Amino acid sequence: MNVDVARLQELGLMKPQSARKPRNELGQEDFLKLMTTQMTHQNPLKPMENTEFLTQLAQFGTVSGIQALQKSFADFANAIASDQALQAAGLVGRQVLVEGNQARLAPGGELQAALELEKPATGVTVHIVDAGGRTIRTLELGPQDSGRVPFVWDGLKDDGSFAEPGVYQLRAEGLVEGENRALTTLVPATVESVSTAENGYGLTVDLEGLGSVDIQAIKQIL
Repeated sequence: MNVDVARLQELGLMKPQSARKPRNELGQEDFLKLMTTQMTHQNPLKPMENTEFLTQLAQFGTVSGIQALQKSFADFANAIASDQALQAAGLVGRQVLVEGNQARLAPGGELQAALELEKPATGVTVHIVDAGGRTIRTLELGPQDSGRVPFVWDGLKDDGSFAEPGVYQLRAEGLVEGENRALTTLVPATVESVSTAENGYGLTVDLEGLGSVDIQAIKQIL
């Protein structure tokens, strides 16, 4: 399909080269105007075939449609992220359960935690370990079914004295199908703040004494 550029410029239907938009900025209105002009000034002895015109129009429409769809998805994702951030702000100051093995014991308080068992286990035991690596309390939980198993440490050591406030490790184990295995622990933490992830999508929560985790790591709000 040949186009007499000089004739189009003379008719005012195409700007000179210096004033025209770059090729990658051709808009839908410009495209349709150009196609109409081409059909008006085409050679009567060699008219543009309908299939050629429709093919070019479809190609342009596809690219334009994809760009519009991408923008719509981006706007939708941003709206969801903003809504999630507003809802997550309500977690600030609340205690939550997250997967981990470190938990903070408050002064004169107790520690509510849980186990996550994929399969039933027997002889389930939780060891409370201090910063020096010493086990100061052992909790015997006995046999447990699969699922979430809550437990409470009252803050006492095995000798009956109160443990100092601070961060302790929780190490759980049990017999699963006859084999002794380490078990997954869920520990409590207070949400201090909520922030958007570095890539702009998703949220992270800052937990007192434990640092930042993805909001998806929260298993339960206490």
